[in-house]
Amino acid sequence: MVVLPVPAEVSVILLDVEGTTTPIAFVKDILFPYIKENVREYLQTHWEEEECQQDVSLLRKQAEEDSHLDGAVPIPAWSGSGGDDPQRTIQAVVDNVCWQMALDRKTTALKQLQGHMWRAAFAAGRVKAEFFEDVVPAVRKWREAGMKVYIYSSGSVEAQKLLFGHSTEGDILELVDGHFDTKIGHKVESESYRKIASSIGCATNNILFLTDVTLEASAAEEADVHVAVVVRPGNAGLTDDEKTYYSLITSFSELYLPSSA
Repeated sequence: MVVLPVPAEVSVILLDVEGTTTPIAFVKDILFPYIKENVREYLQTHWEEEECQQDVSLLRKQAEEDSHLDGAVPIPAWSGSGGDDPQRTIQAVVDNVCWQMALDRKTTALKQLQGHMWRAAFAAGRVKAEFFEDVVPAVRKWREAGMKVYIYSSGSVEAQKLLFGHSTEGDILELVDGHFDTKIGHKVESESYRKIASSIGCATNNILFLTDVTLEASAAEEADVHVAVVVRPGNAGLTDDEKTYYSLITSFSELYLPSSA
């Protein structure tokens, strides 16, 4: 087995989620299809709730901005009066959501509705987050060794907490010291990692960042963060140069902490 020693100055391990702690297939084959398969039922069940109407208003506003795009789906207004059947509007929202997802768009309006649907699904036990089998034992071991563990994902902090709070391993939120999303900056910008270090209260070289994306690894390195690239089933392949340049691991168990010697 490959063993990658963790530099002695590292006191914080920063984790990407998709492709690092969690199979890309879980997101692609379970989370996203869940939205398409259940969006109509969700809208019909929650239609008259304020949160749902806010989601629809945001989607309608986005649809207006998208009106010049090919295939864009407008969302008609719903008066809310007793005699007004919302089904036509619901159908338009369903069609709009499916159109946006087919284009892999990441609009705030779409993300907001998806987040609320996933929250309901996790809370009802209809979906449980999946982690690679080496993740939870390794994180427990790191914390026992005195390491801090943080998450940095393009998924919102709320979505991260859903994953770690409702997993096949149970509620493992207690294993995470904090969460960062793109509100602190994009993952391919080195300044984001400096801001994270500042927020945690450590130097950038006190952090080891684990990710499957070499563009993120490069940005972190520019900020003097230590990096290891995680190679998992289903992840994008690496070039020969990337394989030579980066420290690679296929399991969190391959990290060797000097403090655990």
